[in-house]
Amino acid sequence: MQPILHPKFIVDPQGNKTEVILPWQEYIEILEYFGLDLDEEARANLREARLDRENGNENMYVDLDAL
Repeated sequence: MQPILHPKFIVDPQGNKTEVILPWQEYIEILEYFGLDLDEEARANLREARLDRENGNENMYVDLDAL
């Protein structure tokens, strides 16, 4: 689910938005949504899984009932 944001904006004297403030929990949700909270090993595993899917390597997947 895409995070819902409630930003507060900081503007310069001309009224141009220059910065944004987000509630901490919303910031964490953004990190998780885009996978920015993952370590390099997890990212590598996801890249490998994507390649397996794209190449049709179905034997690399575990049936959900087996988990």
